[in-house]
Amino acid sequence: MGPFSKRSPLDDIEALPEKSSTNEKDSSEYIPDDTGAVPSETFLVGDSFYARAQRLAGKLGVEQRGIERVPNEERTDSGMSQIGTLWLSANMVVSSFAIGALAYPVFYLGFIDTILIIFFVNLLGITPVCFFSTFGPRFGLRQMVLSRFYFGWYGVKLIAVFNILACIGWSSVNVIVGAQLFNAVNNDMPGWAGILVIAFSTLLITMFGYKIVHTYERFSWIPCLIIFLIVLGEFAKSGHFQNIPMGVGKSEAGACLSFAASVYGFATGWTSYAADYTVYQPAGRSRKSIFLWTFAGLSFPLLFTQMLGAAVATAMSIDDGKNVYKDGYESSGIGGLLAAVMIPPLGRFGQFCLVILALSIIANNCPNIYSVSLTLQLLARKSQRIPRFLWTFVGTCVYIAIAIPGYDHFESILENFMLVIGYWLAIYEGISLSEHIIFRRGFTGYEPADYTTPSRLPPGFAAIAAFGFGIMGAVLGMAQVWFTGPIGKLCGAKFGGDVGFELAFTFAAVSYIGMRYFEKKHFGR
Repeated sequence: MGPFSKRSPLDDIEALPEKSSTNEKDSSEYIPDDTGAVPSETFLVGDSFYARAQRLAGKLGVEQRGIERVPNEERTDSGMSQIGTLWLSANMVVSSFAIGALAYPVFYLGFIDTILIIFFVNLLGITPVCFFSTFGPRFGLRQMVLSRFYFGWYGVKLIAVFNILACIGWSSVNVIVGAQLFNAVNNDMPGWAGILVIAFSTLLITMFGYKIVHTYERFSWIPCLIIFLIVLGEFAKSGHFQNIPMGVGKSEAGACLSFAASVYGFATGWTSYAADYTVYQPAGRSRKSIFLWTFAGLSFPLLFTQMLGAAVATAMSIDDGKNVYKDGYESSGIGGLLAAVMIPPLGRFGQFCLVILALSIIANNCPNIYSVSLTLQLLARKSQRIPRFLWTFVGTCVYIAIAIPGYDHFESILENFMLVIGYWLAIYEGISLSEHIIFRRGFTGYEPADYTTPSRLPPGFAAIAAFGFGIMGAVLGMAQVWFTGPIGKLCGAKFGGDVGFELAFTFAAVSYIGMRYFEKKHFGR
């Protein structure tokens, strides 16, 4: 049976309730196999809220399975192209365009240096996403649940909190970009209205779960690609591209490092839920194929849209006293910049294209809101007693509440938020990759059934301590508007240069390797 089976259980040890004194079978009783997975034949009965909610979900065709391990018989995805198209749709969006477009107005970079940073840093940032995507078919575990093998039973809860903040934060930033596009088409449409349209459209898809998310993402990239090609054609025809020269000196170095940190934060932002979207792939899937499908699905849209954004933004440097690109950007942000390209030559059709691009944010936010519901279940026994689809509603309400007041401060929110996300994910990658490569020595070092047994997982002391060292590295190397670390100050002129994610990764990895050696020697796990 597939992921929408009416027989979906709760097989996490934290979710087990107190034993009932009656003879009635408890609503969360489960029958795991020897791998720790729960078969779909385990049917929820009883009158608890969880059981009744899950039965209703089954009737409506909503995915019931949450963070429990997916059994082999439910890993029935027949093709791998949907892996590529999911990431293709999630990144063929106006948010990605915005990253490249901010290189000139925010970081004052030239065109060639911007393109080089976009190319190399994106490839670096997506590599961990591709790698962890290969874990889904192998273990049938979501990314945050898999992280118990690196951070331990209790330590992973700290990571879960950071992941929740990342998912909610990305959703807030993305929906603001879409709302700006609506406002650029119709100035009478307030930002909050555009935010609500995109947010509730996303909720409708993510509430139904894994299969519907994949189905939507399979096709939503097509109209967006067509429209971005139209943007490319119209902008090229306008002749307004400016090859802004590359700067020199410490100011240029600092700006390049800070922009690189922003690009890295966007590209690697999918790492903490990479495996979530391959858990229904058969266990025997080729890891190389999974990696390459993910790589293709991420690299093409990121490089194409960000480079296009960088090119269009150069038109804001034209100093003729009547710069429609600069005026559009100052009035409606990225939406106004795109409107300056599309509406004058195409009129109503150009407005229609901008509306489609605004709705592209749905594809970008679907992975965020689907995964935040799974991460919320990981926090505690009580949180797992709330079905996944209800957590999607809670997550949606929270990011709406953040996005509406943040609508008028998009550029500062986007720049600062992406940098902070890059920091914590660099720490996560430094610890998890070190554990996988050095201490588990590859995939053979895992016993998947252990994910529900705290005594068989790492104690987590080394991971949490290393996380602290990673934060120290990020603080030393950051260059934010609100704080510049001592090393960050050395990497640029007036505003420094951000090397926070590089130092965060290094500090976390090196300290973890040393402490984990003694931890494993003492505890034996």
